[in-house]
Amino acid sequence: MILSKKRWRVERPDAKLVQTLQNDLQLSAIAAKILAARGCTTTTDAESLLNMTEANIHDPFLMHNMAEAVARIEQALENGEKILVYGDYDADGVTSTTVMLNVLLDLGADVSFKIPNRFIHGYGPHGDLFREACDEGVKLIITVDNGISGIEPIRIAKDLGMDVIVTDHHEPGDELPPADIILHPRIPEGHYPFGELAGVGVTFKLAHALYRELPTHLIELVAVGTIADLVPLVDENRYLVKRGIEEMRRSLSPWVLAMCEVASAEQAKINEETIGFYFGPRLNAVGRLGEAAPGVELLMAEDHAKATALAKQLNACNSERKDIVKSITDQAVALIESDEKIRNSLVIVIAGEGWNAGVVGIVASRLVELYYRPTIVLSLDNEKGTAKGSARSIEGFHLYNELAKNRDILPHFGGHPMAAGMTLASEHVDELRLRLDAQAKACLSQEQLTPVLTIDIPLKLDEISADAIEEISTLGPYGTDFPKPVYVLEDVEISSMRKIGAAENHIKMELTDGYEKLDSVGFNKGHLHDELTYGIKVSFTGDLQINEWQGRKKAQFMIEDVQTTEWQLFDIRGIRQTARWLNTIPKEEVTFIAFRQETVTYYQSLIGEPILAVDSSLSNVEQSNYIVLLDLPQNVQLLENVLQKTAPSRIYAHFYMPDSQYFNGLPTREQFAWYYKFLKNRPAFPLNMHLADLAKHTGWPLDALKFMTQVFFELGFVKMESGLTTVNVNATKQALTEAPSYKQRSEQIEMEQKLVYAPYIELKQWFDERLH
Repeated sequence: MILSKKRWRVERPDAKLVQTLQNDLQLSAIAAKILAARGCTTTTDAESLLNMTEANIHDPFLMHNMAEAVARIEQALENGEKILVYGDYDADGVTSTTVMLNVLLDLGADVSFKIPNRFIHGYGPHGDLFREACDEGVKLIITVDNGISGIEPIRIAKDLGMDVIVTDHHEPGDELPPADIILHPRIPEGHYPFGELAGVGVTFKLAHALYRELPTHLIELVAVGTIADLVPLVDENRYLVKRGIEEMRRSLSPWVLAMCEVASAEQAKINEETIGFYFGPRLNAVGRLGEAAPGVELLMAEDHAKATALAKQLNACNSERKDIVKSITDQAVALIESDEKIRNSLVIVIAGEGWNAGVVGIVASRLVELYYRPTIVLSLDNEKGTAKGSARSIEGFHLYNELAKNRDILPHFGGHPMAAGMTLASEHVDELRLRLDAQAKACLSQEQLTPVLTIDIPLKLDEISADAIEEISTLGPYGTDFPKPVYVLEDVEISSMRKIGAAENHIKMELTDGYEKLDSVGFNKGHLHDELTYGIKVSFTGDLQINEWQGRKKAQFMIEDVQTTEWQLFDIRGIRQTARWLNTIPKEEVTFIAFRQETVTYYQSLIGEPILAVDSSLSNVEQSNYIVLLDLPQNVQLLENVLQKTAPSRIYAHFYMPDSQYFNGLPTREQFAWYYKFLKNRPAFPLNMHLADLAKHTGWPLDALKFMTQVFFELGFVKMESGLTTVNVNATKQALTEAPSYKQRSEQIEMEQKLVYAPYIELKQWFDERLH
């Protein structure tokens, strides 16, 4: 039995709908399942999603205040006013800034940009930077990807005589800033057809309106910011990202070529994962560590040399960011494990002096992955007496609402159900942990503290092919609200498996349903080789890939998780070198069982773990998930009783037998008759003196002669006096099988046949019958 550490939640798309989509659109079963699982309820829905065009882009002038924003910018252009683009330090903010700069420069504006420093200014509009802009002669400020919460700084800008256009997408508060114009897809609510644009999406709408045509040369920047900001990939966002990826694959933009070079990405294969895992993190890294301006400079670079130099700078920042994240994560884990109060709290609140506030959100995410508890990671500034950081949550714990219950000690915080940022006094960190722990105990069940793996595409082996995998790649982009499919293969069997890799830390398997076969690979899952056996039903979750080798394309399943509810038999019979099988066993979890004292003596030093010596009373036998049967019992009933008491989910069958009788067998009735007649014809025979000679004469094993002699003695057929044997002609007539030694050897041979020398499938069946 192998149970996942996650709760598998398998969702099954409607079978009739899948068949309809498959037939109407000539799709593979997998593609049809994905479309059904992503909300396509009709063929028309699916066609609309598959065939998005520019018609999916809404008229930018549908956005409230767009005409006024365009008019004010055109007035600035006409009057030669200085314009400031005020951005943000993340990838969405950097791309938003770049889009706005491009359009204004194209239109001949006198324009510059500023991005606040995370550590000096914090997020959003800042009065000092607006004062600088005023001193520089700026007349119009355009915020991008920020501003909706910058009430006081924007009031300062207005008092200084500057006009402000806010373009933002973040959640507005009860009070809106005193800007001249606000462009926001959800203000007023319902005015614009699609409210989930990223900051760069809102900026792009303004660019569209200013150009009076769709600025496709900027759409690749929109794709980057939209993916990096994790907004829903539906409606307009979906078209913008899909089109942007297409543009990037054939782009001559220096920044695209330079980014591909430093990230070792193949330009022709750029997709949402390339952006999300390679481009986005590098653009975010500079702003996490210091000034974000190099990100804008890279995206604005007009020659390859400059773009390459800047891309290398971002790459170095990203590497440094990774090192910082690892260092802080390691420190955080050490603190958690060494502090019982933190370790036992349902909400982890942890703080460290000097931790980089720009990466603590990433650290919080790592700790949630590790402990699956709501987590707050704070950077302590002992000079100011403050703790500043980020939080990440789990399903069932509404982070914003729970933090809001602690406003008396949490003066500055913001966020949503799953993530938040905050600043509080250092002295209140422990108090916040105590309060949130109590709140979590009131709203989180034990089940909710187990991570959920949502699986939405169950597969059959006959549905999987290289062609089908190539087809489903065209259904992208995948992301928020249109997640990448999580596949499951249910109740398949392993037909072969082996460890691969120089360190043998990966595994390659061939899976079968009895008809079809499928290659599968599990990276860093070499341990499964020692945890799975043949002949059981196993379920796997993971992804589909194409393995291309020497021009041949073959479907391959990439294993992520595995579970089976069946008990497992591991056959380690006949392996003489103890180390070979001992290394495959989780020694700290198993019970080593021996039925004979000589086995305990033999293995004690070899195993180095306690060995349970079982006797007929079974007084020391308890339930155990994993057991190792080191040898054979005196009888089958004893083994059956042990199985009932231990109720194992995993059995390692070794059955060490130094005195095996299986191949010796039992002497035939003819042999017993000849030997009896031989002794009867020789009264007072000195048997012990001549037993070896008799063995040579007959060609029988010496052990067989000793055994037959023992049977005769036990049945009273032969007696010995003064070393001389004599046949007792008056002995009661009995069957040979009545002799205790005959019974014992007969039972041992039968046990060895069933347990030691039977094929694996027969041994598994024998245990099956007794365990069930």
